[in-house]
Amino acid sequence: MDKLTALLAGLLFGAGITLSGMVNPMKVQNFMDIFGSWDPTLLFVMAAALAVTYAGYQLVLKAPRPRFALAFIIPSLQGIDERLIGGAVVFGLGWGLTGFCPGPAIASLVFGYWPSVLFVVAMAVGMMLARHLFLGTDETKSGG
Repeated sequence: MDKLTALLAGLLFGAGITLSGMVNPMKVQNFMDIFGSWDPTLLFVMAAALAVTYAGYQLVLKAPRPRFALAFIIPSLQGIDERLIGGAVVFGLGWGLTGFCPGPAIASLVFGYWPSVLFVVAMAVGMMLARHLFLGTDETKSGG
């Protein structure tokens, strides 16, 4: 049941970002072009996502336990460290330069758009490289 739920959540996410146009890298790049052809629609997508996430967390965390797990898993790391900042910088640079972030890039694969294929391949290589570089950390050993 948990795999079906994950599949349905992924399909809903993919449909949402496709309908909102976020699988189009030019929409994202135009959002970041404040002094050029600025497109503010990404603000509305982000605001809607934050509202739904906030409401979802309020509802879900009132339950004694998750529906498909024994307990809620809350991250143990609470601070801001070099790895978090470095990851955010790499994510932001990749998003700004290509117009893709992981979710929309994967969702756009169904359109056969070669830049999204290239992005997903580069992302997978980057993930494998990061796993190799940080192999000695507790997070990598546990699969996180």
